[in-house]
Amino acid sequence: MSYIAPIKDMLFDIEHLANIAQVAQMPGLEEAGLDTAQAVLEECARFNQDVVAPLNVAGDRNPSSFKDGVVTTTPGFKEAFMQYAAGGWQGLQHPGDFGGQGLPKTIGAACGEMLNSANMSFALCPLLSDGAIEALLTAGSDELKAVYLEKLVSGQWTGTMNLTEPQAGSDLGLVRSRAEPQADGTYKVFGTKIYITYGEHDMAENIVHLVLARATGAPEGVKGISLFVVPKFMVENDGSLGARNDVQCVSIEHKMGIKASPTAVLQYGDHGGAVGYLVGQENRGLEYMFIMMNSARYAVGMQGIAIAERAYQHAVAYARERVQSRPVDGSINASAPIIHHPDVKRMLMTMRAYTEGCRAMASVAAAAYDAAHHHADADARKQNAAFYEFMVPLVKGFSTEMSLEVTSLGVQVHGGMGFIEETGAAQYYRDAKILTIYEGTTAIQANDLVGRKTARDGGQTAKAIAAQIAQTEAELAQRDSADARAVLLRLTAARKAFIDVVDFVAGQTKASPNAVFSGSVPYLMLAGNLVAGWQLARSLLVAEDLEKVGTDIAFMKAKVATARFYAEHILNKAPGLRDSIVDGADSVTALALEAF
Repeated sequence: MSYIAPIKDMLFDIEHLANIAQVAQMPGLEEAGLDTAQAVLEECARFNQDVVAPLNVAGDRNPSSFKDGVVTTTPGFKEAFMQYAAGGWQGLQHPGDFGGQGLPKTIGAACGEMLNSANMSFALCPLLSDGAIEALLTAGSDELKAVYLEKLVSGQWTGTMNLTEPQAGSDLGLVRSRAEPQADGTYKVFGTKIYITYGEHDMAENIVHLVLARATGAPEGVKGISLFVVPKFMVENDGSLGARNDVQCVSIEHKMGIKASPTAVLQYGDHGGAVGYLVGQENRGLEYMFIMMNSARYAVGMQGIAIAERAYQHAVAYARERVQSRPVDGSINASAPIIHHPDVKRMLMTMRAYTEGCRAMASVAAAAYDAAHHHADADARKQNAAFYEFMVPLVKGFSTEMSLEVTSLGVQVHGGMGFIEETGAAQYYRDAKILTIYEGTTAIQANDLVGRKTARDGGQTAKAIAAQIAQTEAELAQRDSADARAVLLRLTAARKAFIDVVDFVAGQTKASPNAVFSGSVPYLMLAGNLVAGWQLARSLLVAEDLEKVGTDIAFMKAKVATARFYAEHILNKAPGLRDSIVDGADSVTALALEAF
């Protein structure tokens, strides 16, 4: 079925939750107000609906192929990417100094959702380029920036992130790729990298690989890793492309989902060494790579929201058309579309509430990122940076886990037809699974939330967020509507559960690490659930006010109903998670290893 971008919901979040008017007051973002956001989102929607979305099923059924070292993408992908680049979409959030449009993440995140809803396999190529651009902007020398950034920002060239090796998955301390320094200041790079998204393809003139490797004499472990730019084609002094570098694609993976996205195995240095250029300083590669990783982790969270939205739209369309059984309340004296049945409504409401809650959470996080980088006040930048860093594992971890539930419900709404590939519901489910794995599994996001984001500062950032939630509760308490009271009840219980867990994590991580990390993923799920529910509670407050003055009454009623459903059917899980984390740690490790 066709994809319709949820522009109205996106703009609601951007205006009322992310506060785009405030973002547009920051230095460098003065032109990025609500009018700009609406114009950009509407144009982005047209492009993705008309050009990218029609290729989604084709990519699943006729994926990228590999032969004799050459990767050929799905028919239509190359032409669509040329239009994507020509439209300036790759440079949307990147600096004008290198040809970008310099728009805030608050707007760019919504555009990223649309692209991924339209076609997640296609969207992965620009996603990786964004990470490469961020890394070079932050750590690249002036020479590297001059050679590579403008071409990457324009989409003329694309970028990749090369971390994983056959023996080194998430444990990057095991990286063996090596880089030998040369007299001219370059390095010769040798090694094998696996799972390289768009590591080889036919959609752009050149591919700029950012590669982790060990320089000669580097210490063992993560402290000895450096980052290198290794282009597919060498770049001449005049900017033209020269000889092929010594990096070859030796195969692409056969996957359960995102089949049109070529996941390459790359071999470096089989013919004398691939020419590489050091990014920043030796032995600081992991630090620089985390710039890419954080960019990618947020973007993967947006992928979860995007695929959930697509699955929801597909399920609603099917539920309106599929006639099966009489309604249990006797309202129709004949078989009716299944959308009349209470359990189907429950499933559709679950899909809708999860998606809208995570979209709101991600939009607010994007605004914090913008403030962290552009706010005129240093203290405000620091506070927003801490908030955004706390949000990244929630956006990535919670939104991707929820996408599995939502896409699974999408199959369930279709019943037996959902298990049949021709309906398309199964593709979303298959595509979604990778989201909880790449750019750090959910457990890795949870470990980050526990160690770096909670235990390190004694829970101060977490409790500052809880204090903001309490302010929303105070606003809800001033309302006399049944909806506000229902949301207040569940939000308060969830916040209290969250604080109990934060105290447990902050107090026990050093003394009882196994106990704390046994509950790390449940903690992430509780925190993500709480923040998404908080944003929907804020949405309810806005929607009730706007409904009273006659602004888009149907939309506002739906927003209120969705917020209440979230509170009563999803947010109410938080106290149970608290009990599992705080009281249930011993049972996780009680079983002897030989008994498994």
